[in-house]
This record gives sequence, structure tokens and C-alpha cells, in this order.
Amino acid sequence: MPFKAHTNQAMANDPRELPAFTIAEAAHYLRIPLATLRSWVRGRFYPTERGQKFFNPIVELPDSKLPSLSFVNMVEAHVLDAIRREHDISLPKVRIALDYVRKQFGSRHPLADHKFQTDGIALFLSRFEKLIAVSEAGQLAMKDMLAAHLRRVEHDETGLATRLYPFTRKRQLDEPKVIVIDPWISFGRPTIAGTGIATAIIAERYKAGESVDELAEDYGCQPGHVEEAVRCELQLAA
Repeated sequence: MPFKAHTNQAMANDPRELPAFTIAEAAHYLRIPLATLRSWVRGRFYPTERGQKFFNPIVELPDSKLPSLSFVNMVEAHVLDAIRREHDISLPKVRIALDYVRKQFGSRHPLADHKFQTDGIALFLSRFEKLIAVSEAGQLAMKDMLAAHLRRVEHDETGLATRLYPFTRKRQLDEPKVIVIDPWISFGRPTIAGTGIATAIIAERYKAGESVDELAEDYGCQPGHVEEAVRCELQLAA
């Protein structure tokens, strides 16, 4: 089924496409170093023999003048993190591979498109092979890492990402999907899946001295879910 591009009006009315997270917030919830994410969405200068050059962003923000990510950008960064985490690949080479996939899909956000989960990984890896020598084991490791990240993204009937379950631990392959970022719930703030309870509220009460068991009883959820909410907001303190 061919990709159907969103109209400008539809994009303007879609909460998934609106700027909603500062770069610092996005880096926190995605567990990505702030400087790394900033270079992905704002670009960066890099040295060459002829002096500094500027590398354009990989992730296209809703408003280039506003340093805020949309929900779709969050998903893109989440998937891009899997690509960069497995191999220390230069951003220009990652960009070439992603531009190739973007053209093949005819999509502005291929990493947030359901087709990436089916056809896109093969397309990316085939282009990736041409850019850098990587072992068969390395290819498999990257594919596994991508699959683990993609399993934490849900899509709607059009194929665009609609929910993201961010990692709250150390990116374990079997990590539970307890915390969700849904652009239609709580203004896109992370919540406990299926409840609409904002993780920030739980974390504030936890910091104020209330126990995990007390919070679980108050909100009618499992203590383990409260712990995941605290991890999401207060990773080191948790």
C-alpha cells in the first residue's frame, strides 16, 4: 500500500506533529545524552581539513526556529538511538542511509512509519553495508537492537506512530511496557499505561516522602507500576 502524505492542514491539527517537548525533556525521557540529541535535531559543526563545516539535523523539527520536539520527533529519536547505540557510526553516514530510506518511502518521518518495521530495516541495513564495513554479527546486533526499540512503538491505521513506550531501565529486550507517551493523553506527558496517571505527579509525591505502596493504593495500581513511574521521572534517585 503506497504511503499517503499528510496535508499541511492535517499535520497542523495532529497533536503528534506539534512541538511539545524541549530538547532537555526529550533527552531525559528517551535516556539519550542531551548533547547527542541536540546535534540530531539542531545540527552541529564538525572539523575538516578545510575548517569547520555544519552538519544539518537528522530529525526535522516542526518549527526550525523553536527548539522543541513533536511526539513524532520523539519516536524518530528513539529509533535513531538504536542505530547509533550499536555502532559508533558518523552522523553523515547515518544521514545518507536514512535519506535513502526516506526517499524510498516518500515519507517525511520514515523512522516513525510502520513500514520501517517491515521493509525499512532491510533497506537501511543494505545501504548501511555500502557505507561502512560491519561484520555479520554486527549487522545482527543492530537488527536486534532496532527490533527491540520498534516493539515499543504503536502505529495507527495510516502507519504513523501513535504511542511510544520509552525505556525506563537499561534497554532490556524484555523490559515491560508500563510507561506510555500518548499525544492524546495528558498533553503527551508520560503516564502509566491504561490509567492516564501522569508519572510527574507520582514522582512529586514520591519525592515528598510518600511510599510506593501508599501511592499504589491511592491510584489503584500495582507497586511495580509506581516504581516504573518514578524511574521515568527520577532515574538516578530511583
